[in-house]
Amino acid sequence: MQTQAYRSDGELVELAKAGDLSAFETLVTRYENRIWSLAKQLVQHDEDAADVVQDAFLTALEHLHELRDGERFGAWLKQIAARLAYRVLEKRRRMPIQSLETLLGEGTEEDDPIPHPELVADWRDSPETLLQRSETMRIIEQVLSELPEKYRAVFWLRDVEQLSTRETAEALGISEANVKVRLLRARLMLREKLTRIFGADAPQLLAAE
Repeated sequence: MQTQAYRSDGELVELAKAGDLSAFETLVTRYENRIWSLAKQLVQHDEDAADVVQDAFLTALEHLHELRDGERFGAWLKQIAARLAYRVLEKRRRMPIQSLETLLGEGTEEDDPIPHPELVADWRDSPETLLQRSETMRIIEQVLSELPEKYRAVFWLRDVEQLSTRETAEALGISEANVKVRLLRARLMLREKLTRIFGADAPQLLAAE
């Protein structure tokens, strides 16, 4: 008999829908670390991130019957967590609840100048690829935390969690066009900041392709 840990997301979702809570617990174990990382990057606070993680799984369980494709559980859960994280940020700012489109300033992207890195090293790998390398993870996470919120969120969802442009747009309540623009700016900002840290030694930190 196949154990829960080896079942696909789709199988576990169907079992959970049928009332098997142990199947949902397996999904929690499978995704809790990734949802924590996502929440922490967005809210930048441990206790708030923990609340987001808990609320994300509770929301997912409550609305599990609405998920038609169980194999999309991971992406769906990340979208839920992203929305909850932005609610936390809205409350933190003591602002009236408003649309995420307004919060993130959709329609004003043209007012933000595109970064022009002054000292970009001749890297063989892009910042988003470098993010996967354990020896630089801590430094890059710190640099990511310094990016403006709207750029950090798009970068994390697209390049780290690997949601599609459409899924990212739905999670953040912005257009797909804005997702693409913000991702470009986030990558440029990140590349410039990392080049200032690593300088001419940056290529030596990267494995050859």
